Amino acid sequence: MTAALDSTPSAVLDRASLVLDAFDGHAHLTLAEIVRRTGLPRSSAHRILERLVALRWLRRTGRDYALGIRLVELGSLAIHQDSLHTVATPYLHELSRMTGFVAHLAILDDADVVYLEKIGDRLSQAVPSRVGGRQPAHCTAIGKALLAHSDSHVTDTRTPLRRKTTRSIGTATALSSELAKVRGSGVAFEREESLPRFGCVAAPIGDPGSVIAAVSICGPVDKMSFDHRMAAPVRMAALGIWRELSGGSAVTPTLQQRARPRRSGR
Repeated sequence: MTAALDSTPSAVLDRASLVLDAFDGHAHLTLAEIVRRTGLPRSSAHRILERLVALRWLRRTGRDYALGIRLVELGSLAIHQDSLHTVATPYLHELSRMTGFVAHLAILDDADVVYLEKIGDRLSQAVPSRVGGRQPAHCTAIGKALLAHSDSHVTDTRTPLRRKTTRSIGTATALSSELAKVRGSGVAFEREESLPRFGCVAAPIGDPGSVIAAVSICGPVDKMSFDHRMAAPVRMAALGIWRELSGGSAVTPTLQQRARPRRSGR
C-alpha cells in the first residue's frame, strides 16, 4: 500500500520538490548530500535526480548535480510576465541613475525578502544580492519596510533573531520598536545590518494595509545620507509604481503570495 501511495502523481511531485529545495543555498550537491538533506532513500533520490536531469531541471557534472537551465528559463519568464516587475523596472533604472546606488525590488515570503529585480552599474558587483535570492527580512531595509506592514513578524520575544552582522537587530522587542518607526516615517533604513560597509534605504509599495512589495537603494554606508535626501527619491519611486499598478484601486501582482504566519524560533 505504501509503495502504491509513493507512486501517485502528488507523491512524485512532493519528492521532486523536496529534491529541488535541497539546492537552496547550495550551488552543487552530490547524491549522498541530497539523500542526507531530503531523507529520501538513495534509490528514490537517484531516480528522481536522473529524471530531473533528463527534463533539464537539473544538470549533472560528474558526481555533482546543480540547478538546470529549464528552471532558469521558467524563473525568468515568471518574473518578466509579472505586472509588478513590468511596472517597477523603469522606476528602478531611474532611481539607480539618480542616486548612483543599486536599486532593488522585493516581496516578503514568510520571514525572508525575495529579490525580484536588481538594477545598478559597477557598484552592483559589490552588493551580493541577486534576483531570486533571499535575506532575513529583519536584517534589511527593504525587509523592514515590508515587515512594518505585514503580520509576518516576530511574536516570540524569547527567541533571538538570526543576525547577519554585529549591527543586525537581535531581538523581537528591538524589531517591534524599529517597525513602529518605519510605519511612522514611511521609510526604512539599514546601516551595515546585512552587509558590512553597506547601507540601504527602502519604502513600501502600496497603501497601509495593502503593501505588496518594496523598493530600496543600497550603497557604501559612508556615501549615503540617511535622511530625506535619500528617502525622498525612494518614496517617490514606490509611490509612482503603486499609482501605475493600482490605477486608484488595490492590486495583487501574480508573484505576490499571501503572507504566512512566521514560525517561532526563526
